[in-house]
Amino acid sequence: MIPAQSARTVRDVRAVVVGAGFSGIGAAVRLREAGFDDVLVLEKETHLGGTWRENTYPGCACDVPSTLYSYSFTPDATWSRVFAGQREILAYLRATAERYRLCDALRCGVRVLGARWDGAAGRWLLETSDGPCSTAVLILATGAWHVPRRLDVPGIEDFDGPVFHTARWDHSVDLTGRRVTVVGSGASAVQIVPAIEAQAAAVDLFQRTAQWVLPKPDLPVPAALNRLLDRLPGARGALRAGQYALQEGIGYAFRHPHAARLLETGARAHLRLAVRDRQLRRELTPDHRLGCKRLLTSSTFYRALSQPHVRLRPTAVRAVRGKEVVGADGTTVHTDVLIEATGFRVGELPLARTLYGTNGRTLDEAWGGAPQAYMGTTVSGFPNLFLLLGPNLLGGSTSAITVLEAQLTYLVAALAHLDQGGHRALDVRPAAQAAHNTAVQEALATTVYNTGGCTSYYFAPTGQNTFAWPWSTGRLVRRLRHFSADAYTFDTPARPLPLPAQTRPQPGNRTAPTDAQQP
Repeated sequence: MIPAQSARTVRDVRAVVVGAGFSGIGAAVRLREAGFDDVLVLEKETHLGGTWRENTYPGCACDVPSTLYSYSFTPDATWSRVFAGQREILAYLRATAERYRLCDALRCGVRVLGARWDGAAGRWLLETSDGPCSTAVLILATGAWHVPRRLDVPGIEDFDGPVFHTARWDHSVDLTGRRVTVVGSGASAVQIVPAIEAQAAAVDLFQRTAQWVLPKPDLPVPAALNRLLDRLPGARGALRAGQYALQEGIGYAFRHPHAARLLETGARAHLRLAVRDRQLRRELTPDHRLGCKRLLTSSTFYRALSQPHVRLRPTAVRAVRGKEVVGADGTTVHTDVLIEATGFRVGELPLARTLYGTNGRTLDEAWGGAPQAYMGTTVSGFPNLFLLLGPNLLGGSTSAITVLEAQLTYLVAALAHLDQGGHRALDVRPAAQAAHNTAVQEALATTVYNTGGCTSYYFAPTGQNTFAWPWSTGRLVRRLRHFSADAYTFDTPARPLPLPAQTRPQPGNRTAPTDAQQP
């Protein structure tokens, strides 16, 4: 375990990274590789891991192939399954942090309470739970799937039994022989229901909207195959490239509604083969286009719903009364344990309410309920601020790690441009940000994301799609490969800043991500 340390022991630094999940760890490694050694990573919890630290529910696993859902700078990472589980992914993150010697950069148990841009000093002034801190560059790596969306219905506070969100799983609650109600039918629910149905006496799943589900080829990876991939030069890279191409093919269907019909045919066949009951099949058949919501994959969800003690309730929850969950259609279910598989407030960035830019406005006020950024990375009026996995960068099929690494390439190039030009700060031009986001919204207008006939977390309360990237991931990677200096203004101090030494740290001994590494 990487020990928790105090922020008070740290002087003012060149760069602060907020968050120590995939984005934060990746940022620290890439910055150090580029020679920017004066980096501090602040993590509010007692250990790193991000969403893979917080989500520990039964069956929790990645829905992107493990070879693609990993850093390209750890090409020798081995995985026990095609789609790794939560414990293995968390072990991989810890092993990566140890391998690249991030112990001295990481401060756990330190919460960033707010930040303000000091134009005179050309620095961000941070207030943390452990005292003030100052940095030239502020990098937000807090993640999109971070703030749980809780069930908000009358009577929920008075439920007579355990109630918890999937991201706050209560492992002290034994589900054996209990009547369990799961609210929600998204990515968490399709993993939880198959994982708990064998031990529960009864499982009721409240489904507001039917989802498209494709089969998930989640197979174990034999140790012999991992050894073979290690011995064949370029084998893991080729496997990663093949999986990337497959994901991009799915993404093409999301951008071209006519192509989505092919995937819908496969999803309907999967449903028909797995569920024999016609009424249940009708209730599980979506009324929107595939890709309009996050695409789900599971080869066990439909089978679990077909068990005699598992019941689908195709209705939203209207209220809770004592031990009863009441559906919008009047359905009443008596339950012992209530599980909220209700997702996250994806568009919310808590720090945005206390992060002040050049004109004294917060980031939240600047956005006005509809987050936007230039290339999903920089925001006008907030110099030297970089958002990782920011607005309009992701899609329904691609690996977030591919997008993240493209952003990190852009980030390193931006900082190098600052140093080479002797600049103190950069700020994206308002016109450049506006033109970029206009182009994004115009392109989204013809995608399944916007025309598929559903509501989803892709949309802000204003009705604007602030989540999806409307083109291919390859186009995004190419756009982020080079820093677009013409889109920015620069603040140059009287004396040029020194260029950091371009030293590349050598990782320590290889550490395979296995469950045995868990503390």
